[in-house]
Amino acid sequence: MDNVELFSQSAIKIKDGLVIYFDPYNIDNKYNDADIVFITHSHYDHYSPKDIDLVKKDDTIFVVPSDLTGKFNNEIVVVPNKSYEVKGIKFSTIPAYNINKPYHKREYNWVGYIVNLNKIYYVAGDTDLTEESKLVHCDIAFLPIGGTYTMDYKEASELANIIKPSISIPTHYYTIVGTKEDALKFKELNNGKTVILMKE
Repeated sequence: MDNVELFSQSAIKIKDGLVIYFDPYNIDNKYNDADIVFITHSHYDHYSPKDIDLVKKDDTIFVVPSDLTGKFNNEIVVVPNKSYEVKGIKFSTIPAYNINKPYHKREYNWVGYIVNLNKIYYVAGDTDLTEESKLVHCDIAFLPIGGTYTMDYKEASELANIIKPSISIPTHYYTIVGTKEDALKFKELNNGKTVILMKE
């Protein structure tokens, strides 16, 4: 996992041919190296203009949900359950929403991403354990575990045990809700391999 960094919440950096970020937030340096930035939804801890400024460069392409249309010059606007291609990389979108919470409504059309690089990466976004998420096929899964706004560590481990990625990486904890202990509990319940990357 030397090519993957997890900064804070669900801020992920993957170097796999291209440099790709998901939901940059609490970025710790001026990198300005992003080929592609994927945004799952418009909440401040996922769409953060000041953090985007630390990763973007002149030709960065932004992949965004429909409520962020027009925020960037080089943008691809996406909706759930569709397939796309950007800079030679194929990816698809999956709905990301709450089932029994008001924070991420299905009708908002917010998304998670399944990105085909040398491995298949699933970035779930802010979601509960949904029927759509149970159908994902991937090598590496980034799953929120903090509860309150997303699934908790028990539900995330249930999902990991259903979709069986080679590696599961817990996200969306420690900064706002969720604890380091939640990550350890997720690891205990996950029958597969868990890698904990969250920076403190």
